[in-house]
Amino acid sequence: MKAISTQAAPAAVGPYSQGIEASGLVFISGQLPIDPVTSTIPEGVAAQAERAFANVIAILEASGLNAGNVVKTTVFLADLNDFAVVNEVYAKIFSKPFPARSCVQVASIPKGALLEVEVVAQTAKLIG
Repeated sequence: MKAISTQAAPAAVGPYSQGIEASGLVFISGQLPIDPVTSTIPEGVAAQAERAFANVIAILEASGLNAGNVVKTTVFLADLNDFAVVNEVYAKIFSKPFPARSCVQVASIPKGALLEVEVVAQTAKLIG
Protein backbone atom coordinates (compact mmCIF):
# COMPACT_ATOMS: atom_id res chain seq x y z
CA MET A 1 0.00 0.00 0.00
CA LYS A 2 1.33 3.43 -0.98
CA ALA A 3 -0.01 6.89 -0.10
CA ILE A 4 -0.47 9.41 -2.91
CA SER A 5 -0.19 13.12 -2.18
CA THR A 6 0.14 16.32 -4.19
CA GLN A 7 0.06 20.03 -3.47
CA ALA A 8 -1.92 20.44 -6.72
CA ALA A 9 -5.03 19.31 -4.78
CA PRO A 10 -6.28 20.39 -1.36
CA ALA A 11 -4.61 18.74 1.61
CA ALA A 12 -6.62 16.16 3.50
CA VAL A 13 -8.74 17.84 6.19
CA GLY A 14 -8.64 14.83 8.50
CA PRO A 15 -6.83 11.58 9.19
CA TYR A 16 -6.93 10.21 5.65
CA SER A 17 -4.80 10.23 2.48
CA GLN A 18 -5.62 12.07 -0.74
CA GLY A 19 -5.16 8.71 -2.40
CA ILE A 20 -3.94 5.18 -1.79
CA GLU A 21 -2.47 2.76 -4.32
CA ALA A 22 -3.03 -0.90 -3.49
CA SER A 23 -3.18 -4.09 -5.55
CA GLY A 24 -3.14 -2.34 -8.92
CA LEU A 25 -5.86 0.15 -7.98
CA VAL A 26 -5.77 3.78 -6.90
CA PHE A 27 -8.47 4.97 -4.51
CA ILE A 28 -8.94 8.76 -4.50
CA SER A 29 -10.60 10.12 -1.37
CA GLY A 30 -13.66 12.33 -1.76
CA GLN A 31 -12.59 15.64 -3.26
CA LEU A 32 -14.35 18.83 -2.38
CA PRO A 33 -14.30 21.72 -4.85
CA ILE A 34 -11.59 23.55 -2.89
CA ASP A 35 -8.99 25.49 -4.85
CA PRO A 36 -5.62 24.23 -3.54
CA VAL A 37 -3.99 27.66 -3.94
CA THR A 38 -6.66 29.95 -2.47
CA SER A 39 -8.52 27.43 -0.25
CA THR A 40 -11.77 28.85 -1.60
CA ILE A 41 -14.81 27.11 -3.08
CA PRO A 42 -16.13 28.59 -6.34
CA GLU A 43 -19.73 29.70 -6.73
CA GLY A 44 -22.21 27.50 -8.59
CA VAL A 45 -22.45 23.78 -9.17
CA ALA A 46 -20.74 23.78 -12.60
CA ALA A 47 -17.66 25.60 -11.28
CA GLN A 48 -17.62 23.38 -8.21
CA ALA A 49 -17.81 20.24 -10.34
CA GLU A 50 -14.95 21.47 -12.52
CA ARG A 51 -12.83 22.20 -9.44
CA ALA A 52 -13.59 18.89 -7.70
CA PHE A 53 -12.72 16.93 -10.85
CA ALA A 54 -9.56 19.02 -11.33
CA ASN A 55 -8.54 17.97 -7.81
CA VAL A 56 -9.21 14.32 -8.67
CA ILE A 57 -7.15 14.61 -11.87
CA ALA A 58 -4.26 16.24 -9.97
CA ILE A 59 -4.12 13.31 -7.55
CA LEU A 60 -4.35 10.82 -10.42
CA GLU A 61 -1.49 12.60 -12.17
CA ALA A 62 0.59 12.46 -8.97
CA SER A 63 0.32 8.67 -9.26
CA GLY A 64 1.18 8.69 -12.98
CA LEU A 65 -2.44 8.18 -14.10
CA ASN A 66 -5.17 10.19 -15.83
CA ALA A 67 -8.93 10.16 -16.36
CA GLY A 68 -8.58 7.19 -18.75
CA ASN A 69 -7.52 5.00 -15.83
CA VAL A 70 -10.71 5.65 -13.83
CA VAL A 71 -12.99 2.63 -13.54
CA LYS A 72 -15.53 3.87 -10.94
CA THR A 73 -16.74 7.27 -9.78
CA THR A 74 -19.04 8.31 -7.00
CA VAL A 75 -20.60 11.77 -7.03
CA PHE A 76 -22.27 13.08 -3.90
CA LEU A 77 -24.68 15.97 -4.54
CA ALA A 78 -26.30 18.32 -2.05
CA ASP A 79 -29.21 18.61 -4.51
CA LEU A 80 -30.01 15.91 -7.08
CA ASN A 81 -31.58 18.63 -9.24
CA ASP A 82 -27.95 19.59 -10.10
CA PHE A 83 -27.41 16.20 -11.78
CA ALA A 84 -27.75 17.48 -15.37
CA VAL A 85 -25.23 20.29 -14.86
CA VAL A 86 -22.72 17.96 -13.20
CA ASN A 87 -23.28 15.42 -15.97
CA GLU A 88 -22.24 18.03 -18.56
CA VAL A 89 -18.96 18.65 -16.71
CA TYR A 90 -18.45 14.90 -16.23
CA ALA A 91 -18.84 14.26 -19.98
CA LYS A 92 -15.97 16.70 -20.69
CA ILE A 93 -13.61 14.75 -18.41
CA PHE A 94 -14.36 11.12 -19.22
CA SER A 95 -14.73 9.36 -22.54
CA LYS A 96 -15.81 5.92 -23.73
CA PRO A 97 -15.63 3.50 -22.19
CA PHE A 98 -17.08 5.66 -19.42
CA PRO A 99 -16.31 4.60 -15.84
CA ALA A 100 -19.03 2.95 -13.80
CA ARG A 101 -20.73 5.63 -11.69
CA SER A 102 -22.96 6.21 -8.73
CA CYS A 103 -24.55 9.58 -8.04
CA VAL A 104 -26.50 10.22 -4.87
CA GLN A 105 -27.99 13.12 -2.97
CA VAL A 106 -26.72 13.48 0.58
CA ALA A 107 -27.98 15.51 3.51
CA SER A 108 -24.87 17.65 3.76
CA ILE A 109 -21.37 18.00 2.33
CA PRO A 110 -18.41 19.39 4.31
CA LYS A 111 -17.72 23.12 4.08
CA GLY A 112 -21.14 23.73 2.52
CA ALA A 113 -20.00 22.43 -0.87
CA LEU A 114 -22.57 21.44 -3.46
CA LEU A 115 -20.78 18.20 -4.36
CA GLU A 116 -17.94 15.83 -3.56
CA VAL A 117 -16.32 13.32 -5.93
CA GLU A 118 -14.35 10.13 -5.30
CA VAL A 119 -12.88 7.71 -7.83
CA VAL A 120 -11.20 4.35 -8.18
CA ALA A 121 -8.63 3.93 -10.97
CA GLN A 122 -6.57 1.05 -12.25
CA THR A 123 -2.85 1.45 -12.74
CA ALA A 124 -2.92 0.13 -16.33
CA LYS A 125 -4.47 2.26 -19.09
CA LEU A 126 -7.96 1.18 -20.11
CA ILE A 127 -8.26 -0.17 -23.62
CA GLY A 128 -10.98 1.69 -25.47
